Amino acid sequence: MKEHRPYTRAVVSVDENGTRLDTSFRTPHLSVMALGADGERPFLHLSSREAQVIISTTGGGPVTAQDLTLARQIADAAARYLTYCELLHTTQNTTVMLPGLEEVTA
Repeated sequence: MKEHRPYTRAVVSVDENGTRLDTSFRTPHLSVMALGADGERPFLHLSSREAQVIISTTGGGPVTAQDLTLARQIADAAARYLTYCELLHTTQNTTVMLPGLEEVTA
């Protein structure tokens, strides 16, 4: 049986196209917050013990139509993620180990 260990992975690559940062959160130690900064601009903050990602408005300035589009895309993607998680959680097989026997899938 494959063991699924939690982790946060961050990879930085630099090439002729510039710098790229890839971050994967696969940990129960993840927090998500939405914050407002004195009514000037909102922040979406994802963090684990090892890394954080902060999303805010274009150039850190006033909210634009493009910022609204991105916020809607984030909300839609989060709703789909929740749906997928709920579906998999209710349908995944549960593996039970019985003493002296091989794995039994319930």
